[in-house]
Amino acid sequence: MAAGGGQAFAWQVFPPMPTCRVYGTVAHQDGHLLVLGGCGRAGLPLDTAETLDMASHTWLALAPLPTARAGAAAVVLGKQVLVVGGVDEVQSPVAAVEAFLADEGRWERRATLPQAAMGVATVERDGMVYALGGMGPDTAPQAQVLVYESRRDRWLSLPSMPTPCYGASTFLHGNKIYVLGRQGKLPVTAFEAFDLETRTWTRHPSLPSRRAFAGCAMAEGSVFSLGGLQQPGPHNFYSRPHFVNTVEMFDLEHGSWTKLPRSLRMRDKRADFVVGSLGGNIVAIGGLAWPLWRASVLHGDAGRHCLPCLQPDAPVPACRLGPDYLLLGVWPRARVKLWKHCVYVMESEDLVRPVYQDSSV
Repeated sequence: MAAGGGQAFAWQVFPPMPTCRVYGTVAHQDGHLLVLGGCGRAGLPLDTAETLDMASHTWLALAPLPTARAGAAAVVLGKQVLVVGGVDEVQSPVAAVEAFLADEGRWERRATLPQAAMGVATVERDGMVYALGGMGPDTAPQAQVLVYESRRDRWLSLPSMPTPCYGASTFLHGNKIYVLGRQGKLPVTAFEAFDLETRTWTRHPSLPSRRAFAGCAMAEGSVFSLGGLQQPGPHNFYSRPHFVNTVEMFDLEHGSWTKLPRSLRMRDKRADFVVGSLGGNIVAIGGLAWPLWRASVLHGDAGRHCLPCLQPDAPVPACRLGPDYLLLGVWPRARVKLWKHCVYVMESEDLVRPVYQDSSV
């Protein structure tokens, strides 16, 4: 399906992953796609580390992780990849932090987290790694905020989040980290921002609706919360959660939420799906909806709030997002796909139109 007068979206197929896994950790570094840890067929965490050379379309085995884990966070720091937290073979969060040195092909243990945690959200800025929230061994959401100084190999505590959470979506915009789309014992509607210069938190208006497993993205100076599993209100005791196609948008300049009309909602009701910003477009892929997994792909122009357009279905329903690519890994059929770049052009001062082009990666 062509868009904006350009070529259609297309999928590029890469060789299958050598190791089948779920809940693996993905990082993109210098033209290589690293897949670290995860759970194998037996349901136990793996120490397996593999990398895909995107130029040659070949997989290489890396030195195994010192700590087998699944669901860890990963941050690229120059020639290093820092792996933080996760869950171990007895379903307990881990505090281990390890760095893969790409030039040397080996792992180094780094200073551990003050508290073991899974579902940690990480952001890198100017060589500093910020870790926010997580779930502790008692399954309670955490409010801790840490910063990692790589030169001194130490974690420092920062002011805690006003609302404890785990599995948050974080977006770096200017000198602020925006946090939303997270879980506590129940879905969290709080929307908060941490100022990296003043090291203070700001509470923004909460999300209009309480939804679990919603997708979150940032584009064109706005934050989007899409879909999810709508939770019944406190007065609807007998109501059941249900899938929705809701789209809510927060304008950072005006500081308010807008619930977009029905004509601008996602075509499919879905939860636990991939969503991201590619060249100014909000792209939603895959996910879970009654009664089947979704393979459909939608994109919408964030700048113009245009109606989402249907794109070619994802070859595999479940997927994972990276900075400039979309990675899909489905267990037990380990398969990798790459979403080709989309390019944004400015045609006038107030009109931005997406043009999609094939480009080598």
